[in-house]
Amino acid sequence: MAHHSASFSFTLRVRLENRPGTFADLARAIADAGGLLDAIDLVRAEGDSKVRDVSVLATNADHVDAIVRACSAIGGVEVEHVSDRTFLLHLGGKIHMNANAPVKTRDDLSMAYTPGVARVCEAIAADPEAAWNLTIKRNTVAVVTDGSAVLGLGNIGPEAAMPVMEGKALLFKEFGGVDAWPICLSTTDTDGIVAAVEAIAPGFGGINLEDISAPRCFEIERRLRASLDIPVFHDDQHGTAVVVLAAFLNALRVVDKKVEDVKVVLTGVGAAGVAVTGTLRAAGVRRIVGCDTQGAVYRGRPGLEGVKAQYAEETNPENERGSADDVLAGADVYIGLSQPHAVTPAGIRRMATDAVVFAMANPTPEVAPEEIADFATVIATGRSDYPNQINNVLAFPGIFRGALDVRASTITERMEVAAGHAIAATISEEELAPDYIVPSVFNREVVPAVAAAVARAAEEDGVARRGSEPAEVTAAGPRDW
Repeated sequence: MAHHSASFSFTLRVRLENRPGTFADLARAIADAGGLLDAIDLVRAEGDSKVRDVSVLATNADHVDAIVRACSAIGGVEVEHVSDRTFLLHLGGKIHMNANAPVKTRDDLSMAYTPGVARVCEAIAADPEAAWNLTIKRNTVAVVTDGSAVLGLGNIGPEAAMPVMEGKALLFKEFGGVDAWPICLSTTDTDGIVAAVEAIAPGFGGINLEDISAPRCFEIERRLRASLDIPVFHDDQHGTAVVVLAAFLNALRVVDKKVEDVKVVLTGVGAAGVAVTGTLRAAGVRRIVGCDTQGAVYRGRPGLEGVKAQYAEETNPENERGSADDVLAGADVYIGLSQPHAVTPAGIRRMATDAVVFAMANPTPEVAPEEIADFATVIATGRSDYPNQINNVLAFPGIFRGALDVRASTITERMEVAAGHAIAATISEEELAPDYIVPSVFNREVVPAVAAAVARAAEEDGVARRGSEPAEVTAAGPRDW
């Protein structure tokens, strides 16, 4: 089913003859072509015509073209220009650096740069920990990618991945108050990526790995977590896992089932699937059956090696075999992290009573929500135009906010599970419903709750290097920084 979206919104600049019904003809053509009028603005009146900007929502790029053709065919209407609002938003990039201190006088210059800066450099050289207070390190995250696995687009390279990384940095700032910067690397070599991140790490308080293809992403994260003393977090894995856990916990509250009792079937045993499985197991789930394109992953399946071989050892306790539809029989929860049509409505129908379905492939879910609405009690997707969007922006701003606040040296499993529980808890018992199991990304209670929970968990795990209450900055001298 097609959904109108702001991501396919555009503005028509049109010249309309000054005669009754001209604009009505235009509006009718837009509606007949399936577009939705969003805004109408008068630009100027010119004698026997008026120039207007008309904003329209469409469903995809082809739909935009069809609407424009329909408008161009109307007598008395001239389409002067078509502006893609999404492209306009990206002109010049979505982020920029801003100064914290003015440089308007000689005194300002002397303190911010030479010669005053030398004293600050010497203080950090004598005590490198001082960089946490005297530089941007304390609140800065690198968003690192090689552009090899961009959501829905695949291996598009570092330049093409930049808009996604800029968007990530924008969300870090907007929701978590964290300064983040895109680092797009022109290599897909594992050793090269590890070396590059290790080399830039001194300038950052955390590393967010993004859109790096499996299985390299596992080794890259593992090696960086071992070599660096700042948090390293592959959001495609762990951010997804945290928000899935939150949705999972609340979905079980809706259907009144216990974590330790449910059977979970998962499709997609890649980066996200492995991480989701690990987080659910850490939260107490005992029965998880993961499936790839060859069906259930089980111990002894021919051809299993590496991550999947380990996955088989840790999951599927009854060693079930068959397709995803086969192992869905009697399952309580289905989690899709794969591709469209990974399961069928018939397979979902074979699940236990009060089935929970998370079909998160984007933009097309594994199974259409409309096809299973009659027999699944709770349905979630990765899309913003359906209820219950499972969106990583609920997790990563708060996780890094909490980790930076206590200067955590790493992100632990306890911190991730705590984040999931914190997201879930922002929905009260009175608010909880089958179509409301995850909070809105615009719920401003989420990030503080996640940050506080992550900070506490970091302290409990002994990876926090300061208390969760920010220390006061004094002017007593370098030795006190």
